[in-house]
Amino acid sequence: MKRVQDFKLKSYRRLNRENYILTLQGDYLEKDMHPGNFAEIQVPGLPEVFLRRPISILDFDPAKKTISFYIKAIGKGTRQLGRLAEGDTVNIVYPLGNSFSVPRKGKVLIVGGGSGIAPFVLLGRALQQQGVETTFLIGGRTRNDIFLTEEFSRYGTVLVTTEDGSRGEKGLVTGHSLFAGSMNFDRIYTCGPDPMMKAVARLAGQRGIDCEASLENLMACGIGACLCCVTPSPGGNRVVCTEGPVFNTKVLGW
Repeated sequence: MKRVQDFKLKSYRRLNRENYILTLQGDYLEKDMHPGNFAEIQVPGLPEVFLRRPISILDFDPAKKTISFYIKAIGKGTRQLGRLAEGDTVNIVYPLGNSFSVPRKGKVLIVGGGSGIAPFVLLGRALQQQGVETTFLIGGRTRNDIFLTEEFSRYGTVLVTTEDGSRGEKGLVTGHSLFAGSMNFDRIYTCGPDPMMKAVARLAGQRGIDCEASLENLMACGIGACLCCVTPSPGGNRVVCTEGPVFNTKVLGW
């Protein structure tokens, strides 16, 4: 059930100059949230930024009535959200979109890069609850671009690549030695830059492994009205905010 609700900023955790985590607390918290869902966040204190910002749900705690978001400050709106003070009011529409499928057994690989790692805390927890063996593969330019590995390690094995070799294996995530092996995974999940996700999808397809990708298209409304998030597919255009953001990559023709 979608809700439009005011929250108060409970805490702010800066990861580096561009990346931070906002935790909001409300009088009520919708409990029907799943890995891959997102929220549309209104930017307070900046009247010229009238469009909400679509942000994946990082985590939530029904007991504390808190919801968290991993945000990268890449524009005026996301920079403003990083300037908020404890107690400030933030209005969000949530939960939106569909979610990753969660099998009841098996072995899976999660591949994330950049802010695309945001949905994977909830996904890792859901997989662990089903007894699924999970491997996380996280990529970044340098060691300073790798985040949340401690959280991911609670739910599975964590592997890292950096383009400069400062942490983990050197190179892109798709060049990790893992992909040179047997790849005996039942499913692969990915979120991050489009070129990365398409490369992961190709590798999965070559091995006959189902792959799900969470797209990061601009989603101004979150309810399918503005159609600015449409992405092409062999079966026609897909409205990412309502039909996605999670798609089987076969549907996308990747």
